[in-house]
Amino acid sequence: MENRELSALAEAIAGRIFVEIEASGRHVHVTAQQARDLFGHPLTPKRPLSQPGQYLANERVTVIGPTGEFRNVAVLGPERKEAQVEISITDARTLGIDAPVRLSGDVSGSPGCVIVGQCGRVTLPQGVIAAKRHIHLTPEDAARFGVRDKQTVKLRTYTARPVVFEDVAVRVSPEFASYVHLDYDEANACGFRKGDLGRILP
Repeated sequence: MENRELSALAEAIAGRIFVEIEASGRHVHVTAQQARDLFGHPLTPKRPLSQPGQYLANERVTVIGPTGEFRNVAVLGPERKEAQVEISITDARTLGIDAPVRLSGDVSGSPGCVIVGQCGRVTLPQGVIAAKRHIHLTPEDAARFGVRDKQTVKLRTYTARPVVFEDVAVRVSPEFASYVHLDYDEANACGFRKGDLGRILP
């Protein structure tokens, strides 16, 4: 069997056993009105992300908390119905914010902050969270792995410093691409490098 065929076979087998891991750095989601307030125009795409329809915007912001700030923070599009700032627990300590660990979109009762763009600033009454580690799966991949939407699983990382993460949320949708998402604290703890894989444990 030729090397090309062997590589294709190995890739196919890996796709049935493992899920690729991605590290998600601090970033901001804004509404359409907030984009105009911050930048003077709607968000403009720079490059697509792994999840279909999502993109890194050209625009950047400064995120300000009670005790610190982060400049040049990524903004992700498209615009949302409610703003959200996703940071790590380490980031939260720098900002002086007690960010709860939540899934994206669950911002009710969370702390707020100030975000500053090239044309203005917006004060968020809520929206700062530390993203809960999670796995995006297509329905087909979820069926293959034997898991369901909103289930919590364990995940073993095949990384430089392998670990088993517990309390990993499963999110299933036909609009997703299958990836594990860890924040930078978690990614650094397991020695993550781009292309590393994880396996959902039984």
